[in-house]
Amino acid sequence: MAKVRMRGASGAPGLLREVRKCFERIPDPVAGRKRVLADYLMSGLAVFGLKFPSLPEFDRNARTNETVRENLKHLYGIADAPCDTALRERLDAVEPAALRGAFKRVFAVLQRGKGLEGFTWLDHYLLSVDGTGYFSSSRVHCKRCCEKHHRNGEVTYYHQMLGAVLVHPEQREVFPLAPEAIGKGDGARKNDCERNAAKRLLARVRREHPHLKLLVVEDALASNGPHIRLLQSLDMRFVLGVKPGDHAHLFAWVDATRGTRTFEKTDAAGVVRQYRYLNGAPLDDANFDLEVNFLECRETRPGKRTQCFSQVTDVAVTEANAEDLMRAGRARWRIGNETFNTPENQGYGFEHNYGHGDNHLATVFAHLMMLAFLIDQVQQGSCRLFQAARARAERPLYFWDAVRSYVKTFRLRDWETLYGAIAFGIRPREPEICDSS
Repeated sequence: MAKVRMRGASGAPGLLREVRKCFERIPDPVAGRKRVLADYLMSGLAVFGLKFPSLPEFDRNARTNETVRENLKHLYGIADAPCDTALRERLDAVEPAALRGAFKRVFAVLQRGKGLEGFTWLDHYLLSVDGTGYFSSSRVHCKRCCEKHHRNGEVTYYHQMLGAVLVHPEQREVFPLAPEAIGKGDGARKNDCERNAAKRLLARVRREHPHLKLLVVEDALASNGPHIRLLQSLDMRFVLGVKPGDHAHLFAWVDATRGTRTFEKTDAAGVVRQYRYLNGAPLDDANFDLEVNFLECRETRPGKRTQCFSQVTDVAVTEANAEDLMRAGRARWRIGNETFNTPENQGYGFEHNYGHGDNHLATVFAHLMMLAFLIDQVQQGSCRLFQAARARAERPLYFWDAVRSYVKTFRLRDWETLYGAIAFGIRPREPEICDSS
């Protein structure tokens, strides 16, 4: 165990310490209470960090299990965890945008710890942007909910968010930046939409990371004139999907232009890829002056159906970089496969209703869940002790089951004790290691 240690600021203690500092700077809408707002936010983060399946279970353990109370103090710095009702009421008043600073701080720790070394692609960081839903109900709703009115008179209330995640075609880890809520603003009657959320999100990303070289990868819905001009104004490069049905003018132009070039490659696995590209094509007839570079790849795997991927980019396409551009565009799927699906299937409770509230609660919980996921991803990429514990557990769900079991059973001095016990099967020392003073 002595050979594998917790890695400095990139381990759980350092990351949670930085997060708490950010939480302590958030204005408290009900200051003067016994518990500070930071304890409520850290408690919410602990629910998702320890993968408790519900707030009542977290509340029950925090109230009735002295060992859990001690561990919340030593692992998360929570002096006195609130009950689930108080937690919901207090977090409902928090503006979700106030949590962006915690994401930025964790990302700064990742950068400073060289956790992004080798994460560039085409000399840029790939930023995958996509939307997802995390709440839907025909009964429960708040003033922030978007509404879908059905022909039979029923109404579906829902919340969505737009995610922005650093991805890499050859890396397991993904690093989410702060998401943007898609919901009604104060006094709004109309639903918010993904396009408006993208304007807010990308502007905030550039403001928070002014020097980060970003190449944005998105699906075909983003391949429109206003969105591309927004990316250009923010100094962001792009690789965006296009479809023949939605971009008929562009495909007709490529088909009719003599300058369109083609070539073919076959890899060691027998996969045949036929490339077609054209630089300087007009996006569509409504944006004829907006030129993009077109790239298409027809991929045929042995014994399988041929697939076709088409993209536009502001990077000049050559035979030398066509494959890298194609892989950059296809890496956008990692925001769904590795970011939204992982919290849903590996214990984070994504799409589970932890509490809706009257104002911001559902969105605050969604942000805290993504923040817990970011902290786990940083550890997965940078902390050898975390990696060893995950490997020993074999599967993510088994690992988080073990984490909760140790937190409920043993008084733990710190995160190194917890991860070391899981990684090497060493029983943690008994209660004397916990000083509750």
